Amino acid sequence: MSEPLVLVESRPDGVTLLRLNRPPLNPLSTALLGELEGIASGLAADASVKAVVLTGNEKAFAAGADVSEFTADGAATVVRAGIRSGLDALAAIPRPVIAAINGFALGGGLELALACDLRVAGDSSRLGFPEVQLGIFPGGGGTQRATRLIGPAKAKDLIWSGRNVRPEEALTIGLVDRVVPAAEVLDHALEWASSFAGGAVVAMGIAKRVVDGGLDGSLATGLDLEAEGFVEVFDTDDARVGIRSFLDDGPGKATFSGR
Repeated sequence: MSEPLVLVESRPDGVTLLRLNRPPLNPLSTALLGELEGIASGLAADASVKAVVLTGNEKAFAAGADVSEFTADGAATVVRAGIRSGLDALAAIPRPVIAAINGFALGGGLELALACDLRVAGDSSRLGFPEVQLGIFPGGGGTQRATRLIGPAKAKDLIWSGRNVRPEEALTIGLVDRVVPAAEVLDHALEWASSFAGGAVVAMGIAKRVVDGGLDGSLATGLDLEAEGFVEVFDTDDARVGIRSFLDDGPGKATFSGR
């Protein structure tokens, strides 16, 4: 039996570590994306999961889609559907999801990182959308998620040029959130995820849904989503515990269950 294409490690602090397992460059085949979709859907339904870290290896987070699949009849439809389903499932996990990026995060690999909530990059990493060099453009969410994150002009520059971006520039333009030495990327991401895992993760998940949903509409629509989520979060155990703890003991003393 072949090894899984995505390795899953459940850690004692409630953080789940996902590691892409197609060395050395972790190309995103439809099979890998299918595994990722199934795993992400399972994590989304598992209340014991408090936060998620996604990583690759020291050579590559993921160096792109599996270009060997591009030549088959109907490849565009199949590849697009696979990456859309896999990345949408990852983005839908109602918990903080952090990408730990070392080496290359290119094309579909960068799109995968953008489907996460936060990104930590190693100081030797390289990010970009090289698809234009194949005569195509990012089709796994890159044109939309990058634009929402860094704005249309910067997104167009990356997509049209196909150039690799060094981590310092990626941090400056907001493509990543933190840059650390390459050897510290995974530990840093796990520590960051753990800092969320001990908190009110249900409230974080509702806030994530409201933030992401509000990007697609007017301010009024976003405020309506916020109002609905605010009412919803008050009905959680964590809210009851947090409010009572604040009244009894002051701020920052609550112990949350994640329910």
